[in-house]
Amino acid sequence: MKKNIKELFKQTKLLILDVDGVLTKGEIIYDDQGRELKIFNVKDGFGVFLLGSVGIKTVLLSAKNSPILKKRAFDMKVAEVIGGILPKESVLGRITKKYKVKPSQICFIGDDLIDVGMISRVGAGITVADAPPEVKKCASYVTEKKGGEGAVREIVDLILEAQNHQNRVLRWLKKPR
Repeated sequence: MKKNIKELFKQTKLLILDVDGVLTKGEIIYDDQGRELKIFNVKDGFGVFLLGSVGIKTVLLSAKNSPILKKRAFDMKVAEVIGGILPKESVLGRITKKYKVKPSQICFIGDDLIDVGMISRVGAGITVADAPPEVKKCASYVTEKKGGEGAVREIVDLILEAQNHQNRVLRWLKKPR
């Protein structure tokens, strides 16, 4: 891992994720009853779960409220879901207080213009490979993967590596439950 990338993720104590375009490809599917469906990447979800195994919590932050999101968050053992929030950075003070972290200890992954405020106010402001150029210019790091296609897992792996947690994760996975 390059030193500057390692430094970027070394201090991360909280991961905040946008949802549509980060945990999903940004597509919305409606069934014939008008219910919204979302497709989530399993590797991204497992990455979030692994991060929790080393004590790094995850918060989902979305401009939309979605019952599907709460189900997915439960499956990934996410600490909190904050939905229906714009501008997203308006909850940064509440989040830092609740989780006892500084903005510099937060990694946020977003994918579009409504995420720029958060991207620019945290220690590791990340965007996905398929984000607009204006968002990429604001980010500390642009993932190699697109949203919904492993971008979150890419960042989780970088955090785990930067903080030397790989062996701890492997030991945790081998524990009988």
